Amino acid sequence: MPAKDIFHNTVRLALEKEGWVITDDPLYLKVGGTEMYIDLAAESLIAAQRGDRKIAVEIKSFLRESELTEFHLALGQFLNYRLALKQVFPEKMLYLAIPIDTYDTLFSRLFIQDSIAEYQIKLLVFDPDKQEVVLWKR
Repeated sequence: MPAKDIFHNTVRLALEKEGWVITDDPLYLKVGGTEMYIDLAAESLIAAQRGDRKIAVEIKSFLRESELTEFHLALGQFLNYRLALKQVFPEKMLYLAIPIDTYDTLFSRLFIQDSIAEYQIKLLVFDPDKQEVVLWKR
């Protein structure tokens, strides 16, 4: 099993504060002979008439020296995980969890914004100090 990101427990707590129930930590997938682990899976009841929301969350800290290299790795991983989820758990929506300071700096760059739009990346932005979700970007 892969190592947990430094912000793993922070994001888990932030989701729980919002009423999400963590269903998997991590979420194991096996697709086409390849095993993968997405950091978290959670469910939340929106409203009785609309049913459950199910998500999977991949957490990234962006603490390495090259933020751009880390973005490339995170994007590739995200796209592969999304494809695997579509095959195994199509009801789960995948989110990339990033700290607010990364969102305000790296993710404010036009090229990064274009990539997020082009590849339809859903973001969960969190405040590591408050251990709260700041923004859901769908």
